[in-house]
Amino acid sequence: MPSHLLQLSNTSVWNSVQSAVIKVFQGGALQSNELYTLNESIRWLLKTEMGSFITDYFQNQLLTRGLSDVLDQVLLHSGDEQLVVLADMWDRFFTEILPTLQAIFYPVQGQELTVRQMALLAFRDLVLLKLHLEETLCGAASVPPAVTQMLLVLQGVHESGGPSLEYYQLERLVEIVVSPYLSNVLHKRNQLLLGQYH
Repeated sequence: MPSHLLQLSNTSVWNSVQSAVIKVFQGGALQSNELYTLNESIRWLLKTEMGSFITDYFQNQLLTRGLSDVLDQVLLHSGDEQLVVLADMWDRFFTEILPTLQAIFYPVQGQELTVRQMALLAFRDLVLLKLHLEETLCGAASVPPAVTQMLLVLQGVHESGGPSLEYYQLERLVEIVVSPYLSNVLHKRNQLLLGQYH
């Protein structure tokens, strides 16, 4: 096959993967046999020159697109109601979207971060930390159990290269809902001594 035609078919294969991912974020289910086809498509693409871009594109484009819709829906509400909607969105993300993303991108192995870690970190940075929940959590009549679960699950995901600023922001939220909470005090104290902690 001439290379420009191969390029074209690679692009259309990748487009079908993208469409499936966005459909999953929008609440659609995969058709029977669709998962097998998507896995085969990704296996094929990994062998092409597009292979090295799949993880980056998933991390920086697909997750951003999918999660911006989630954030928009949560931002329609405020106060305790926002926590309830966030709990629902997290529940759907954690029980339906995340396992489906892991299944679709199953052939992508041996990365620094797994597909699961990338998706959870993206949820933390692109949804949770965009909500500025400190006040809402402090003033809430009660915190939905799914929100507590979300904070604890996200706290268990670590980037390579040590805790980030986002991780510390997450820890502050965990401190509000989990009591008593032993934070990463020793690490913080060391950072203060070194003058690196902002």
